[in-house]
Amino acid sequence: MKGDRDRDPNWSTGQKSQGPNQEQKEGEHEQGTQDREGYTHTLRQWGCSFGNSPRPAGLSLKKHGIKPDLLNIADNEDYRELKNNGNGLEGKDVTRGRRHRHAAVPRLIMGCIKSKENKSPSIKYTPENPPEPVSTSASHYGTEHTTVAPTSSTKGTSVNFNSLSMTPFGGSSGVTPFGGASSSFSVVPNPYPTGLTGGVTIFVALYDYEARTTEDLSFKKGERFQIINNTEGDWWEARSIATGKNGYIPSNYVAPADSIQAEEWYFGKMGRKDAERLLLNPGNQRGIFLVRESETTKGAYSLSIRDWDEVRGDNVKHYKIRKLDNGGYYITTRAPFDTLQKLVKHYTEHADGLCHKLTTVCPTVKPQTQGLAKDAWEIPRESLRLEVKLGQGCFGEVWMGTWNGTTKVAIKTLKPGTMMPEAFLQEAQIMKKLRHDKLVPLYAVVSEEPIYIVTEFMAKGILLDFLKEGDGKYLKLPQLVDMAAQIADGMAYIERMNYIHRDLRAANILVGENLVCKIADFGLARLIEDNEYTARQGAKFPIKWTAPEAALYGRFTIKSDVWSFGILQTELVTKGRVPYPGMVNREVLEQVERGYRMPCPQGCPESLHDLMNLCWKKDPDERPTFEYIQSFLEDYFTATEPQYQPGENL
Repeated sequence: MKGDRDRDPNWSTGQKSQGPNQEQKEGEHEQGTQDREGYTHTLRQWGCSFGNSPRPAGLSLKKHGIKPDLLNIADNEDYRELKNNGNGLEGKDVTRGRRHRHAAVPRLIMGCIKSKENKSPSIKYTPENPPEPVSTSASHYGTEHTTVAPTSSTKGTSVNFNSLSMTPFGGSSGVTPFGGASSSFSVVPNPYPTGLTGGVTIFVALYDYEARTTEDLSFKKGERFQIINNTEGDWWEARSIATGKNGYIPSNYVAPADSIQAEEWYFGKMGRKDAERLLLNPGNQRGIFLVRESETTKGAYSLSIRDWDEVRGDNVKHYKIRKLDNGGYYITTRAPFDTLQKLVKHYTEHADGLCHKLTTVCPTVKPQTQGLAKDAWEIPRESLRLEVKLGQGCFGEVWMGTWNGTTKVAIKTLKPGTMMPEAFLQEAQIMKKLRHDKLVPLYAVVSEEPIYIVTEFMAKGILLDFLKEGDGKYLKLPQLVDMAAQIADGMAYIERMNYIHRDLRAANILVGENLVCKIADFGLARLIEDNEYTARQGAKFPIKWTAPEAALYGRFTIKSDVWSFGILQTELVTKGRVPYPGMVNREVLEQVERGYRMPCPQGCPESLHDLMNLCWKKDPDERPTFEYIQSFLEDYFTATEPQYQPGENL
């Protein structure tokens, strides 16, 4: 059986470019090895241990309707491919696997997944150009785990975070429409040539922009620029061809003229789930579409279309757009096109086998700029105006306000003595380099006491209040699970970057339009100087959300964040109820140490409670990774609870 064990199951999904005479096979999908030894090898690839650990309760295959012949499929992304049936083209669903997204096989033994730093090379994120090592101030919690580890690079250089740029929906550095960076990667190098002088390259504006300072340029969508200097990273010096004026422009608001990135329908590096969230927003009609980079095939694209049918109701269909060797593009080999633009134009005029002809481009919002303006990091207090108080906590207040009289922001004010300004500024330098569309971006700081933290303003406010008093009271399970998946997405990025949140709970999640969730206050908890907090037993310390090894011994790791995420899930499904109802902090510590775990909340499916219990494993190494949690939640209603019917509360 050694040969079977050593055989690598076929998890690869990359396909070679087909010639124009090779028709795609109807219903093709990639099969992996089905025998027990093959599963064992695959699970070991993902860092799973096998001992005598029993399978977690409630996770049987039959109970959740998972068919054995699909267990090798890593990600249930339904692609539709076109085939000529003699009477024209018809669509065919094709399930595609995806490497490194373990959404099915590891569900057999969920609790065995490990992600402790430097122990899971098969799933540890290693950027092509790793971030520079950053030092952090000493922690009063003991050993500090938040240093970004240096990683070897084939290029032999480290990423200079200050010379990086995000493009809105273009190239390899696409920013998702919710702002921040791509959900797949952290910070990526500027895809455009640097050091340009004399205006040799023409860029076009993708959005309107109102100048925030006297050094900025205002511009309208479609306006063209000569780039004078793009070595400054997030803000480029440019000259407007229309007005002749010089000034700084946000680099993620422009794209090379006449490029794919400049097309309104091109959304760049966007994941399948984010595409579905956008297309299924209320008000969108059947036929609305977008084009994005393929997650599964390098060099290919995906066409995502909103559709409707009697069985599934509103849904999204995904079509793979492949490249020909001669540079053309096709969905079906019967209809190749010279350019992606011609392909899109064709399907806006004829459905030609698609579920529906393309109607209009998916509406989106402007991405957040990277920072408030060029060199606007440590800003004067008088540049901020506090306008509407949004909330208050033990250590300060949160306000909606305006910076420089031009830009709406959220401002967190900290009470004097909450943390050392020097330590805060050092941590803030790290925090501002963490860019992801599910993290609230840090814009600027006032570093003298009282410390001000300036971030993106999120319209719906704090998740906890949204669930208890806002529209969140009326949400059903699919929306709540999707919000949890978004939070797991952001935490998976923090996990890849070897960072730690330390205070993950609904009070530190913000909600925007269309139920977009973003993680706030990551990393700040370790800087708090309050004695009642640092003792980890006081009333100000969030005992009920904290893993026992962190609360008792100060061992904060990404695995203690996983524990906190399990508690946060209970907040979601109970619409903001305080965890461990009826128990005081000391009682919670004692009972949890003895093995007590919260029972399944009313109306919550057992399968979701099983995930919570995995997050609450006593041994941190037995808790799942955020990468796994994200995958589980994103595919929850297709792989785990396909028969879900809404109840009275959920």
